[in-house]
Amino acid sequence: MITVVSILFALALLIGLHEYGHFRVAKACGVKVKRFSLGFGPVVARWQKSPQDTEVVISAIPLGGYVRWADESDPDHDPADRERMFKNRPLLQRAAIVAAGPIANLLLAVLLLSMTAWIGSQEPRAVLGSPSAGTLAERAGLRAGDLVRASSTDGVEWKELRSLPQAQGALVEAALAGIPLTFEVSDADGRGRREVKLDTLAFGGRELNDTTQRQLLLTGYAEPVITQVIPNGAGAKAGLQVGDRVLAIDGVLQADAVAVRDLIRAAVSGSTGRVMHWQVERAGQTVELTVQPRVIEEARESIGRLEVFIGAMPKMVEVRYGLADGLQYGAERTWQMSALTLRMIKRMLVGEASVKNISGPVSMASYAGQAAQAGLVTYLGFLALISVSLGVLNLLPLPMLDGGHLMYYLFEGLSGRAVSERLQLQLQRVGFLVLVLVMGLALSNDVARMVQH
Repeated sequence: MITVVSILFALALLIGLHEYGHFRVAKACGVKVKRFSLGFGPVVARWQKSPQDTEVVISAIPLGGYVRWADESDPDHDPADRERMFKNRPLLQRAAIVAAGPIANLLLAVLLLSMTAWIGSQEPRAVLGSPSAGTLAERAGLRAGDLVRASSTDGVEWKELRSLPQAQGALVEAALAGIPLTFEVSDADGRGRREVKLDTLAFGGRELNDTTQRQLLLTGYAEPVITQVIPNGAGAKAGLQVGDRVLAIDGVLQADAVAVRDLIRAAVSGSTGRVMHWQVERAGQTVELTVQPRVIEEARESIGRLEVFIGAMPKMVEVRYGLADGLQYGAERTWQMSALTLRMIKRMLVGEASVKNISGPVSMASYAGQAAQAGLVTYLGFLALISVSLGVLNLLPLPMLDGGHLMYYLFEGLSGRAVSERLQLQLQRVGFLVLVLVMGLALSNDVARMVQH
């Protein structure tokens, strides 16, 4: 139920505001607006104060909306409204009306992201655990206990990173866009600062699936403490107890919980678990234990399991911004997300990025439900992401989109003559075909993801 409510609210807010942007600027420019529709298809509900006022309707298919202006082709048009018709308004006014929808989405994203900054949240401190094998962090030489302080894409301008999610987001965005990324790190107390370059250029363009997400993972530091022991599990049979701190495994000192978990997973010999020799600290005493994991199959891979939970809660920090800083954060993040969207589109067009990154309505509905369940800040961030996508995509110079109409007006401004209605109709057919193909690709990607899971 929460998924349905969250996606319906998202559609109503994002599409409604987009169309309201067109509507509000059109009214300000003196255009007569006959209908404001949220959705397509059969009308479900309607409101209209008088025959001269704009008719507001909700339609059955909630995957878009439209604003209908007065036009000479209307059978009931009033000749007195000729000057109030959209096509008879000055060029700059028409361009402003068309651009208002995408701009409204981008401004909404600024507001939503600013709200997440003002509300704030408790997030894990950006102290890293041992990087898993094969990750970009491991190849770059990041170590357990490193505190990620800032990031840079050019080595000149640096952006402060306040938490582990912010560091993770910077890495994912740089990798998807195929741009360089450098972290400034130190130890947890701020000593020993150094710069670490991550190989995001080589990663750029790959599909963001389970495998690539693991390669981009930044694990947070957690002390190697046993926090739960499953009764009759392999760990319980080995004598492990809640509160035990893992000191060493097979004579090798252990720095954090991630490294311990990786060793357990890898402790497999054929179809049985490999015997491990542990040293743990218990009540101030060092205790030696012989531990043998149970072997299970996970994603067609044999891994070891001890049936214990390892890792004390990480240290948390409050990430919150003041009024001005929050607005700046919202504007900067909107700009960054817009630039990332354009880079991804460019890379997909030239074959440098996988088209499997395109998501359709099924994935969007799933993400909306997950974001709503994760809390208000996460849901607001999800809405902002979709709002940026709507704004940027609608500004693309593709017929049937707002950006396509803006290209017509650019041509008209430069040449002094409008694009013929016949040519516009032909271009719209091409644009419609492109949109259908993209929607089909997005739906096929959704189905493929559902099958894989």
